[in-house]
Amino acid sequence: MTLHAALLLLLAASPQGRVVTLDEAVRAARANQPQLQQARAGTEAAAARADEALAPLLPQLTGSAGFKRQTDRSLSPFPSGPPFNTWSFGGTLSQLVWDFGQTSGRWQSARESAGAQRDSERSTAIQVLLGVRTAFFTARATKDLVGVASETLANQEAHLRQIQGFVEVGTRPEIDLAQARTDRANAQVQLINAENGYETAKAQLNQAMGVEAPTDYDVADDALAPVEGEDQPLETLLAEALRSRPDVSSLEGQARAQQATIGSVRGGYLPSLGVSAGVADTGPALDNTVLNWNATATLTWFLFQGGLTRAQEREAQASLTGLEAQVAAIRQQVRLDVDQARLAVRADKAALSAAGEALVNARERLRLAEGRYQIGVGSVIELGDAQVALTSAAAQRVQADYNLSSARAQLLRALGRVADAQR
Repeated sequence: MTLHAALLLLLAASPQGRVVTLDEAVRAARANQPQLQQARAGTEAAAARADEALAPLLPQLTGSAGFKRQTDRSLSPFPSGPPFNTWSFGGTLSQLVWDFGQTSGRWQSARESAGAQRDSERSTAIQVLLGVRTAFFTARATKDLVGVASETLANQEAHLRQIQGFVEVGTRPEIDLAQARTDRANAQVQLINAENGYETAKAQLNQAMGVEAPTDYDVADDALAPVEGEDQPLETLLAEALRSRPDVSSLEGQARAQQATIGSVRGGYLPSLGVSAGVADTGPALDNTVLNWNATATLTWFLFQGGLTRAQEREAQASLTGLEAQVAAIRQQVRLDVDQARLAVRADKAALSAAGEALVNARERLRLAEGRYQIGVGSVIELGDAQVALTSAAAQRVQADYNLSSARAQLLRALGRVADAQR
């Protein structure tokens, strides 16, 4: 059973226990994401082009067979001599001896290009993993917001029942009841919006995984564990990133391929030498043929082609200059990516701690406001403000947790790491 099929079975399981973990989402993306499949196809094509470029360096064997019926007036005094048959069977073996690096340079360029494409495939994989992790954390955050909205609605319904009792016995004015009903209605709207956001986030997660499946599942409460070395200084992390980032090595490989192309083009200024040998069995009938052989050495030198080789060299050199500029640019981008990601992790860790403290204080504030309202010293406005503060603090805690997981996913991508631990 393929991973795609297994995931579909998971998503189509019974309502209980229908949960997709971060690890399952990552595995599904590796197996099914069209971007990865396209990148793998590109790698296969590049490897095939390298083999194509190698072929002219290897011996070439050609076989032939022919039949010809003709006349030859030079062999007969008559205006048109009698027709006769000619049968021929032959084979030719040829080998390029030396062409001053023209063919070998093209092969070397194709090999470097294939290596660059493999690095490009790895880069695509890292980007796909970032996308599926981000989509997963988005879905998890929206699920948590559904929980926040559900808790808020439950609190508002409890407040409504309590206030309704106070109004009925005359200890509170009817305006408090109207306010409580309004607050409950607003909480219902927030829950509806949160549930819709969760369904949308799961649809986006399915797309990131590269699967076509329903969204009637839940995401697990997974998060990325601290990235190894996330607190190290910039230069240490940057050195790792420059060694590991496949987009850097891909551009460097393309530059090496272009250097090999320049060597191949320059070989066009000089001659090329090839040898061949052949045999031919020829005669007027299948049982009347004569075996002949030949051997040939060919020296070919394009003395003037209208400046073609010079123009090709200039083009190749300009392409190399462009690639070298791209390498410099990507190295600068890597520095920025790593610095931004590590700073985001540091800031989000602090923000998560602060958000947790704010949530604790908001819960205590609501508890105190409820107590004050029950004994008649607090107002419904104070109670409502405390509930709004709790809802905001809970949402802020969810956002802080999402930000930290996403920042760590960005740091993994910036460092060129394909996988890391999760919790």
